[in-house]
Amino acid sequence: MIKIHPRGAYYNNGKIYLDSESIGLTPSEIKDAYKKTISYRILANHNILETTQKDAPLNIKFDAIASHDITFVGIIQTAKAIGLDSFPLPYVLTNCHNSLAAVGGTINSDDHIFGLSAAKKYGGIYVPPNQAVIHTYMREQMAAGGKMILGSDSHTRYGALGTMAIGEGGPELVKQITGKTYDITYPEIVGVKLYGKPRKGVGPQDIALSIIKAVFKDGLVKNKVMEFFGEGVAALPIEYRNGIDVMTTETTCLSSIWQTDEAVRNYYIAHGRENDYKELAPQDGAYYDLLIEVDLSAAEPVIALPFHPSNVYTLNELLADPYTVLGKCEQEGRELLKNPSFTLTNKITKDGRIKVDQAIIAGCAGGTYDNIFEAARILEGKSIGNTLSASVYCGSQPIYLDLIKKGALAALVAAGVVVKTSFCGPCFGAGDVPFNNGFSVRHTTRNFPSREGSKPSDGQIASVALMDARSIAATAANGGYLTSALGQDYNNTLPPFTYDPSVYGNRVFKGYGQSNPQEELVYGPNISDWPDILPLQDNLLLKLITVINDPVTTTDELIPSGEASSYRSNPLKLAEFTLGRKAPYYVGRAKAVKAEEDARQKGDALPNEYARAIAAAGGIKGTVSLGSAIFALKPGDGSAREQAASSQRVLGGAANIALEYATKRYRSNLINWGMLPFRYDNSRPLDEGDIIVIKTVDAVLASGKAQAYVHREGGGFTAEFTLDPLTVAEKDIIKAGCLINYERKNNQSLKQGEQK
Repeated sequence: MIKIHPRGAYYNNGKIYLDSESIGLTPSEIKDAYKKTISYRILANHNILETTQKDAPLNIKFDAIASHDITFVGIIQTAKAIGLDSFPLPYVLTNCHNSLAAVGGTINSDDHIFGLSAAKKYGGIYVPPNQAVIHTYMREQMAAGGKMILGSDSHTRYGALGTMAIGEGGPELVKQITGKTYDITYPEIVGVKLYGKPRKGVGPQDIALSIIKAVFKDGLVKNKVMEFFGEGVAALPIEYRNGIDVMTTETTCLSSIWQTDEAVRNYYIAHGRENDYKELAPQDGAYYDLLIEVDLSAAEPVIALPFHPSNVYTLNELLADPYTVLGKCEQEGRELLKNPSFTLTNKITKDGRIKVDQAIIAGCAGGTYDNIFEAARILEGKSIGNTLSASVYCGSQPIYLDLIKKGALAALVAAGVVVKTSFCGPCFGAGDVPFNNGFSVRHTTRNFPSREGSKPSDGQIASVALMDARSIAATAANGGYLTSALGQDYNNTLPPFTYDPSVYGNRVFKGYGQSNPQEELVYGPNISDWPDILPLQDNLLLKLITVINDPVTTTDELIPSGEASSYRSNPLKLAEFTLGRKAPYYVGRAKAVKAEEDARQKGDALPNEYARAIAAAGGIKGTVSLGSAIFALKPGDGSAREQAASSQRVLGGAANIALEYATKRYRSNLINWGMLPFRYDNSRPLDEGDIIVIKTVDAVLASGKAQAYVHREGGGFTAEFTLDPLTVAEKDIIKAGCLINYERKNNQSLKQGEQK
């Protein structure tokens, strides 16, 4: 189904060539071939620098930004601390994560009201709870051909509509709000050629998971842009394309873009926005750094077993040999969770079938009109039985309304499915949490450990497998026994979606360009300002308090989702959850180091263990900062949440040390919160309790290298830590202690210059 050509390829007249000679390119055409991609043209149009060369820096300004209710409070509070007057570009504030308002008394609803008051004060767009999932709203209302959108959610992807969208941590949105740029090096572009046509019963999640399996493990598309083209694109309905596109996040690519056609134009027409359509296609001679070919006609239903979207098997191979496949996954899960009681093979019945306990279709990936309608067609006239729990969440109220009018939701309800309003909860553990040892199949975005809401620290563990809505519906129709949708007898010809603009017109506050400085921000008692953070001094002492040797550490493990997300408006309360499911001792150790630094700031001497470390390192000159650090092999996979870094920072964290960083966005979060993103080859393993002496931090930032001294009882050693290239601004942010300090300092200097 999938072929990968790692050495690059050229596009010409709809075909792909693996060498330039085949299409007769001249040397100058070869040199500029990268400029013929869709991606290049969009990036160049948004780059404020004069040139957009390969391996050159890009300073990008976006056309719009978006956040939801577990990120926008922190973003606005940060921008306000810097000196926010009004939003200089469209800023959409949705309320789709803590929509239930079920945890912590009034705190969720307080965040929602804060968001509305901020939209009124600064000129934003406010989407009330239960109206739309953030990415569904952005597709329906904000995406536009050739545009760029930045969102504080990792699944910010609208490439199928011709919009290059990127998910990042909140500080990157703050930079856009305060007139700064998104600074990256021109990325490699990966061509994804689609051909053929999917068979009935094969859905977008099947295609997406198959691509993720092919590229994730080896990092083939990490921090790159995936550009989709080919005759197979026309074989896919728009929502099908959206369903594949949103899952590109799980490949760890930077962004995505698709060629557009009349189907995309018709999507914009249906939503009353025909002028937002733009025809996009690669130009002849376009060069791709890597090529992926996908034969859609060869795709079949698949399942991503716990605990990652790349852990993919075809349903046929799983059903043919369930004990081998589930047994392997069970053993891997026990090692990952460090829990010998974790089980999956107990879901295999005596007759060799696999029984699931829960089925969910939801969110930006699952909750589309097409997915839900086809699921309804499969379930029409059938029953899910009395042992399976099944829920469907529509991606937006316009989708909900049209599915009601066309009878699709009635068919689902009659079959026993519970239909719910627009909500992201099942995607991050805040809704439909399974029972202990429950096995849930979901058309959502992720199946990381505990992502479904269980608490291993309390002896709980549940499992999520990702599947397409069609096979989920087939499974539900079969009483909860795992079933492929391929070969199912149902009508998959759907009536066109009818968009009703009154749904948003009656509820959404559209205040862009209409800021009102007299409007007061409405604060609930949980909403608090960021605490003061000290700038980095001449030298740095790090106490290593946590070492994680798992192959990958997700942001869900760095800062849990679920109920912890309700406290993201209060940095200190949220910090109490840091690494709670991975290293429960982290918070206590971090607080102890911070208390030592606080005491030192008040005049106390450094504790003896640090003094001994300094002496063993040959002494230091100048001032010193003391902070905690963690080591992880590959931290930061998954969510864009800045709190994965900021929660460490407010507890006194000063650095992460890693073999590599799973995503650019996590590394960016560390930098924007003033934490050094060190890399270390782990040639001599670090231990918890090590004290690491980093001399002359300015020189380290300038050179990208640190000859660190690692002090431990019984003998220390020197280790080389490195920093991947940093921009001048990023170095200054780290030195200032965080983005807030950096911007305040710049604003103060600007005001002083104006006064002179």
